[in-house]
Amino acid sequence: MTDVVTMGETMAVFSNADVGPLRHATHLRLGAAGAESTVAIGVSRLGLSAAYIGRVGADELGRAVLARLRGEGLDVSAVRVDPDAPTGLMVKERRTTRVSRVVYYRSGSAGSRLSVEDVPASLAAAKVLHVSGVTPALSESALAATRHAVRTAKDAGVTVSLDYNYRAALWTPERARDVLRELTADADIVFAGEDEARLVTGGATPRDLAAYGPAQAVVKLGAAGAVALVDGAAYRAAAVPVPVADPVGAGDAFVAGYLAALLQGQDPGERLRAGCRLGAFAVSVPGDWEGLPLAHEVGLLDEADGEVLR
Repeated sequence: MTDVVTMGETMAVFSNADVGPLRHATHLRLGAAGAESTVAIGVSRLGLSAAYIGRVGADELGRAVLARLRGEGLDVSAVRVDPDAPTGLMVKERRTTRVSRVVYYRSGSAGSRLSVEDVPASLAAAKVLHVSGVTPALSESALAATRHAVRTAKDAGVTVSLDYNYRAALWTPERARDVLRELTADADIVFAGEDEARLVTGGATPRDLAAYGPAQAVVKLGAAGAVALVDGAAYRAAAVPVPVADPVGAGDAFVAGYLAALLQGQDPGERLRAGCRLGAFAVSVPGDWEGLPLAHEVGLLDEADGEVLR
């Protein structure tokens, strides 16, 4: 039984190694990134089993993506290699030490061609299915796949986790609101930023999210931490203060920490604190998931500045 199954699009990433305009870069780093795969990598590094469902192109970028995911211990047996579409691409620019800019080249990508047929029957044996608002926004077939996966999981008693992850470039607010409300009604756990919660529910609190059905509703507050309503009880956790090298991926890292703590039997307050801790790890290092900790490294943020561990 797999602990966490995620489904979505993982893209190849080109990023400049130095701070400044991308046009002046003399070389770029090649990586891989996607909201759902970041969650899978996060829980895998903490010692849980994770599987990823998606599509990549039959190209070198697709091979690079799969190599990264396999290297992080993910089960990618359900990933389909699509010979008729390219792997999606993200170009990431570290414009200043505090600001990163991201451009996506994903129209017509293999990931956007995700379909109902890509959802394996083995999903019913997972403990948690995690999806985000990115995937249903990619295409009608990806929306159908998301709906099918959620309903398959729900029918099998698998816990359904949903992170709104609203992307304005992918769909209109009105369309996002309708689809995310529908998915929220089938979810057991929902994660959202304040603006995302307001977009979908008209309010920005966990109680506003919980009104649509989920027993666990979490609002991520960035530098202010997170709040949650779990089975009617309210919880709050403070953020872990760290220097920010790259804010991209913090929300997905939070979800990974929360889900791992849930599966490890921790109480709601501990789940929030675990999420905040993984979010801090993520932002302290360039890259979406590269800075996420192994299980034995979780306490490193408690060490004194400049300490050398021997």
